[in-house]
Amino acid sequence: MCPAFAVRKSAVSDPERAYVLGMSQYAVFETAIGWAGVAWAESRLIGAYLPQINPAIVRKGFTRKFPGASQAAPPPAIASVVDRIVALMHGEKVDLSDAPLDLARAPEFNAKVYEITRRIPPGQTVTYGQIAVQLGDRLLAQQVGAALGKNPWPILVPCHRVTAANGKLGGFSARGGGETKLRLLAIEGASAAAQADLFGQPPARD
Repeated sequence: MCPAFAVRKSAVSDPERAYVLGMSQYAVFETAIGWAGVAWAESRLIGAYLPQINPAIVRKGFTRKFPGASQAAPPPAIASVVDRIVALMHGEKVDLSDAPLDLARAPEFNAKVYEITRRIPPGQTVTYGQIAVQLGDRLLAQQVGAALGKNPWPILVPCHRVTAANGKLGGFSARGGGETKLRLLAIEGASAAAQADLFGQPPARD
């Protein structure tokens, strides 16, 4: 699972959350496969949007999720992330594992899943079960999938690189579903994409 865009449920009080949302900014930018976006507050990323066919879709998504957010030129640390997302969508093997995510505001379990997932290099995949093992219990695979289904930072936390067992690609909750997941994996040269293409899927959700 991996959403086109999601916002974590904040652990802070409503007044503090309102302040953070009011200070939120976002940038929309073009990639090789469509218009993407990132949102930040106090130089830490609070959301990301997968590439869409129209920049208005991204803007609408950010303003809906972050009321009062304004479009702005990203500060240097965020601009570096934007440049690397653009490069990744062109097929370059770039590292986004140091992107300044606001992980402290994610639920503890989800944050652990995201920390593991963001270290998966482009062109490689791991299974939900393998992440569960790294968390200490292989039976947590379903919870891992649920956490990735709420991922606020698609691409930056590359949930498209997490697959099901037995060679299946697994679910993907973003627009386009399995086809979008397959496309992202193909751009990165992942063998999982070639295998799925060989068998004429895109995958069904697990």
